[in-house]
Amino acid sequence: MDTVSFLGTALVLLVLLVANTIKILREYERGVIFTLGRFTKVKGPGLIIVIPLIQQIVRVDLRTIVMDVPTQDVISFDNVSVKVNAVVYYRVIDPEKAIINVERYMDATSQLAQTTLRSVLGKHELDEMLAERDKLNEDIQKILDRQTDGWGVKVTNVEIKHVDLDESMIRAIAKQAEAERQRRAKVIHAEGEQQASEKLVEAATKLAEAPGALQLRYMQTLTEIGGEQNTTVVFPLPMDFIRPFMDGLDKKEKT
Repeated sequence: MDTVSFLGTALVLLVLLVANTIKILREYERGVIFTLGRFTKVKGPGLIIVIPLIQQIVRVDLRTIVMDVPTQDVISFDNVSVKVNAVVYYRVIDPEKAIINVERYMDATSQLAQTTLRSVLGKHELDEMLAERDKLNEDIQKILDRQTDGWGVKVTNVEIKHVDLDESMIRAIAKQAEAERQRRAKVIHAEGEQQASEKLVEAATKLAEAPGALQLRYMQTLTEIGGEQNTTVVFPLPMDFIRPFMDGLDKKEKT
């Protein structure tokens, strides 16, 4: 009976020993090996051997991690209070640095992303936050990537998701947009008046070069008015049209 118990205990110990010795890492995983507390190498993927009690292994996932940056209160450069949240895409490219150079690289990257988001957006006005998101995303991504390089982390993309404003600020922006549309309408109207006046000057110059053209235009206007079946028609007489008659009357009076 003692022999059976001994063999059973030995079998259990053997199974535990094998389980702690043989490790299988998936294709997207790497194992950082420490021997007596000192870094040895990075192993994987596949089957690896770890000496129990002497070596320890820390698994590192190399897949892209999608991290949601919590909503941050940001005061823009033009003193507008907004709430902004974003999403950061990053992955580990150097497992050794990710384990040795920083404690919990995920938490460190998250805190750095929140700080960088507030810092970068605080240097821009509200209009830039709303209209130039691509440029702001690129600026934040470059800063994060440069600062996390020593941690073995590569930030591949940053996207600002929402920029929320207070209700009072939304009304102010609506008034500003309405005033801007009115300004554009007035400018367009003034430009139209200017172009029309230029065309009228050109037309007057052409008619002055050919007096007969003015009379033809006058007769055409009368024809258009007469075709509308009006009972009363009031029209002015051009001075050029009646000047010959007035000159004749003046000559008769003088004689």
